[in-house]
Amino acid sequence: MGKNSSQIIVKTALIVGATGLIGNQLLQILLQDERYSSIKAITRKPITIVHPRLVNIVTDFERIKNFSEQLRTDDVFCCLGTTIKQAGTKEAFAKVDYDYPVEIARISKESGASQYLLVSALGANNASSIFYNRVKGEAEVTIKNIGFETVHIFRPSLLLGDRLEKRSGEQAAKVFYKFFGALFPAKYKAIDAGKVANAMLHFANQSGKGTFIHESAALQAF
Repeated sequence: MGKNSSQIIVKTALIVGATGLIGNQLLQILLQDERYSSIKAITRKPITIVHPRLVNIVTDFERIKNFSEQLRTDDVFCCLGTTIKQAGTKEAFAKVDYDYPVEIARISKESGASQYLLVSALGANNASSIFYNRVKGEAEVTIKNIGFETVHIFRPSLLLGDRLEKRSGEQAAKVFYKFFGALFPAKYKAIDAGKVANAMLHFANQSGKGTFIHESAALQAF
């Protein structure tokens, strides 16, 4: 896209999970993108980035309903995610990976958002016998039925990159992948978090309407 401002459709963005592996990289590239006049980031703790187009909404996600006015936006990027081990219980995991993304989707849709971009996971399926995959799949189904003009669902495999908070199981998987990754089918190959972030920004600025699912193998192109 050229630099002629008359050719640029200026939008606002809301990013949830901006301190995570994908979210942090997505925030960086959103702040460099002239198509967004304002980027709102919801975090539990203040973020250190200072930028004239960045609005940091600091709140506990349990109180997110109190911020409906601040959640007015065009594009919602949801990068929330945890593990059962990190969350402590299945219930706590479901709160982060289902309740919060769905609640934010409902509030932002009511406030006028037209597009929702969700980071899910490889193998997400609401009928899965695996709890993790089932919760991810249930979040996908609920969000796509909320009524957005466009929903993009991203299903990355094992994510590569440096997290602010380490996950021991994930670190072990990365070591394993370093030695045996070449043997994996394309669908299961680990993917750099930056590629997922780039893909999210790319598809957020396409003209199609409906629900689109992007599997990990396709995301490798970014």
